[in-house]
Amino acid sequence: MARFHPLKVTEVRKTIRDAVVVSLQTEGTDAFTFTQGQYLTFRREIEGTEIRRSYSICSAPQDGVLQVGIKKVDGGAFSTWANDALSAGMTLDAMEPMGKFHTELDPNQAKTYLCFAGGSGITPILSILKTTLDCEPHSRMTLVYANRGVNTIMFREELEDLKNNYMGRLNIIHILESDAQEIDLFTGRIDEAKCAALFEYWIDIKTVDTAFICGPEPMMISIATALKEYGLNKEQIKFELFASSQPGRLKRKAKSEQTQTQLGEATVIMDGTARSVPLTKDQSVLDAALDGGLDAPFACKAGVCSTCKCKVIKGEVEMVTNHALEDYEVEQGFVLSCQSFALSDDVTVDYDQH
Repeated sequence: MARFHPLKVTEVRKTIRDAVVVSLQTEGTDAFTFTQGQYLTFRREIEGTEIRRSYSICSAPQDGVLQVGIKKVDGGAFSTWANDALSAGMTLDAMEPMGKFHTELDPNQAKTYLCFAGGSGITPILSILKTTLDCEPHSRMTLVYANRGVNTIMFREELEDLKNNYMGRLNIIHILESDAQEIDLFTGRIDEAKCAALFEYWIDIKTVDTAFICGPEPMMISIATALKEYGLNKEQIKFELFASSQPGRLKRKAKSEQTQTQLGEATVIMDGTARSVPLTKDQSVLDAALDGGLDAPFACKAGVCSTCKCKVIKGEVEMVTNHALEDYEVEQGFVLSCQSFALSDDVTVDYDQH
């Protein structure tokens, strides 16, 4: 099960006015070997409250350094602190790298990849670009990157360097909402109509093997819809949701007042040890574990990341939101404990199984 480790900050560098790249020292541990596209979950006590937030790794494994990008969010306690107060020499508590926003690479294959990023969604995409271009010398990549304006483009210099270093293999299209460009198609927002125009005039969608999308949820849904309309199947489209308004939340099954207050029991298996905690029917499995004094893993509590993933061994639960698990994982009994509510009196979940 994922645990927090103290990591020393070696550098904090601005990439744009309200975003930083944080470099972390990992010598002496193999726990932070990562795959392109993964993320780290950090915790920090701010004004007496423990805050947990997940941020994508922007470096590539071959870079020899672990880096994350953190963009300041209005009202975001952790992101504001990281941008305004975090500095080299400080320590951050971080979980091991997690996430499945990637595909296996093979230096002998020649594939065509299409990447879409919106705002800070470029962070994991940058890691994917650098890794894939280096590891698959016969593959080609196109990045469509949406921002409000030129001054909000994260990693602008790094992207230009990549384009120059992999001339002919990397194509970058910037879509800017407010800044006018020479080509009208590259101005505005990315929606289904914009994607259709791009596929008709600039991107040969028939040659695309895999598409990666990371950004605000409405943008991702529009892009995925367009990709499917132009022939890509579900397995060819990879998502990474970095924020969610949870419009996909399902309605909870109606329960009587008596059922809502009825106490059951949850058996939680962590690190090979099983412990029982009280469980109410209107309480998530994760909250029951935390209220019972267990150090269960979690980050977003919104069904977006997979930090709280566990397997249901006994009983029945209802998972009301899922933006992180694959269909086959759900079929195998895995759930996001932050979004899972008991439908039976006794439930057993195992955090040790992956």
